[in-house]
Amino acid sequence: MSESTAQYVPYRRPVAGAPNVVIIVLDDIGFAQLGCFGSAIATPNIDRLAAGGLRYNRFHVTSICSSTRAALLSGRNHHAVGMGVTMETPLGFPGYTGRIPKSAALLPRILRDAGYSTIAVGKWHLCPRGEYSASGPMDRWPLGQGFERFYGFLSAETSQWDPPLVQDNSPVEAPRSPPEGYHLTEDLADRAIRMVLDQRQATPAKPFLCYLATGAAHAPHQVPSEWTEPYRGMFDHGWEAERAVTFGRQVATGIVPAGAELTARPSWVPDWQALPGDERRLFARYMEVFAGFVTHADAQIGRFLDFLDARGDLADTLVLVLSDNGASAEGSQVGTLNEPHAWLGQAGEVSEALRHIDELGGHRSFNHYPWGWAWAGNTPLQLWKRYAWLGGVRTPLVVHWPGRLTGQGSVRPQFCHAVDLFATVLDAAGVGAPDVVDGVAQQPVDGASIMASFTNPAAGNPRRTQYFEMHGSRAIYHDGWKATTDYVSPLFGERRFLTGSQDLDDDHWALFDLDNDFAEARDLSAAHPERVQALRDLWWAEAGRNQVLPLWEGPQSRTGIHPGEYPPPVEASYVPGGGGICEAQLPPMMRGFTATAEIEIATAGAAAAEGVICALGDLNGGWAFYLLDGRPVSCLISLGEATRIAAPDPLAPGRRSVSVSYAPSLTGPARYSLHVDGRLVAEDVHGKPALFPGLSTAGARMLVGRDIGLAFNADYQPPFPCTATVHRVVIRSEGTADPRTTPERVQQAQHGD
Repeated sequence: MSESTAQYVPYRRPVAGAPNVVIIVLDDIGFAQLGCFGSAIATPNIDRLAAGGLRYNRFHVTSICSSTRAALLSGRNHHAVGMGVTMETPLGFPGYTGRIPKSAALLPRILRDAGYSTIAVGKWHLCPRGEYSASGPMDRWPLGQGFERFYGFLSAETSQWDPPLVQDNSPVEAPRSPPEGYHLTEDLADRAIRMVLDQRQATPAKPFLCYLATGAAHAPHQVPSEWTEPYRGMFDHGWEAERAVTFGRQVATGIVPAGAELTARPSWVPDWQALPGDERRLFARYMEVFAGFVTHADAQIGRFLDFLDARGDLADTLVLVLSDNGASAEGSQVGTLNEPHAWLGQAGEVSEALRHIDELGGHRSFNHYPWGWAWAGNTPLQLWKRYAWLGGVRTPLVVHWPGRLTGQGSVRPQFCHAVDLFATVLDAAGVGAPDVVDGVAQQPVDGASIMASFTNPAAGNPRRTQYFEMHGSRAIYHDGWKATTDYVSPLFGERRFLTGSQDLDDDHWALFDLDNDFAEARDLSAAHPERVQALRDLWWAEAGRNQVLPLWEGPQSRTGIHPGEYPPPVEASYVPGGGGICEAQLPPMMRGFTATAEIEIATAGAAAAEGVICALGDLNGGWAFYLLDGRPVSCLISLGEATRIAAPDPLAPGRRSVSVSYAPSLTGPARYSLHVDGRLVAEDVHGKPALFPGLSTAGARMLVGRDIGLAFNADYQPPFPCTATVHRVVIRSEGTADPRTTPERVQQAQHGD
């Protein structure tokens, strides 16, 4: 070797001065729900970033979570990378597969190849629901898309108290239980701090990308009560008054330009003063809880920012803060104690919610506010999440980069979009978008950098054109003009209330001059029919270029749901000793199921057997099968109604077969039955359809031989391990040919269709 010349393995190094990058993605935060964008909700830490940075008041997204995240991280329009819908209903069409192609390498992969460390913490929601299991496939999980470390959850939403967590490529359990004070947002901040600290202490000269995506403020709105108490009484004046005072602050601070018009209350948002007093009290409480949830999330973000600042790293970090879509109306017109119920048109009765008003935000609720607060949260814009109106697609953007911005604390007016942030980060890092990654030619990048606006307030818009489409709602922006359809979504029962088209062939395209009409307040389509037609033609051209077609048409579009690598079985066997089994890969339960356990009871004279045989979900929806004082018991929670059945006698010693069956129905009695050794020992009959975590997006897991998280009822507290020997549990889907019990038909029935 002394006579040889060493050839060292090359490592890619970032350019000199390449900044750290922190991207903070908030969930379901409307244009007017941060303090620095005019809200009464306290967000002092994000406000601090805005005071030292820039706020963009014409930043746009796709109106739904998965699609915006795909656009942000890929730099391509959402349909162009197969992300035209959320990951719960990927379809067998190119724009809707839910599978980002390898021709669109994501930002973390590109930065990793350029010498960055890459860390993701929080919500992912960029792989199909059928891929959440411990078996994956994991190439669409964060580590398969260029992140080197990950801690968070894969699904659309999750309980803040009891989330299904993943660390890197492994499902893990929370470090504390709900009774011990666990909260997801706090955990995410802890993990972000720890991961970045480890990275900085290992390679302090190496820049990092940290993608921090909170579950807040997506439903469920759950937060410790001490965070909601400061908001007591603050929203008693109602959503119209809140919208008016918010608008005043927005104009005064320049977030909304002078001369902008505050759009009027639409007919489908109730007049606050006309509501009964109890409803006003309940609806105000929903909003108090939401506000506390947002302030709590801001505090956790503040802990992470303070950590960076104390180390001196914040001075070298480009920070972007945004929301994935406008405020959410998924709590229905009256709010809901359990948000998944609204998907079946079962938002809940006000009287029932009033009985549980003190539980809002806590362990026993999965709450979401009424849509009047979504309307107020998007002040001064129209409509909300899932729509191509500005209320769905215009959200806050805060940029902070010490020493690299001009006019700190000011507002930038450039029309920009989530796809532009990909190009902006690469521009800041001095990295070009690659033409080829792993031998795969890369498709064109749709976004353009907005970095020129960091130092030049008068910089031009990054692009001239941007289309929008989500669930049939469509719009097109071009050179200051925007055309928007009046199509009303069939989801969440909105067609019963919202005025507009219910047929894609009958849409009215409204026309707005956004350079002079900030909030889409004045429809100019009658005065400029030729411009409307030109924009409609341009929308169709963009739709063809970006794989938007065929158009989504509501529940009937779900008939083409894209199958996973291994569709869930009709029947499967499970044993104790493993981690949670992803609900999406269990035999489907919506149309009924039977769970049969083979267990062994110790000889006579021993203490009565007890413990969980198997459990899926928690007190907010799901079912548990367990032994209590030697007796088999099962509890099912469906549409907010708990049904408990129990055998009258303890099990005899020896090997026993115990089973629980559920047969839902929309018309006749639904049966919940318990058998011991083939003999019926308990049964309950009621008329409600089933609702299990399978209709939720919370990514629930089934445990065998124990439980975790929140208990179903007062019978036990997790983990409650089973003292009997559980040999196996067999779950069989009891599918039926009766179309009345399909998820789509359940939804239609609840809507009165």
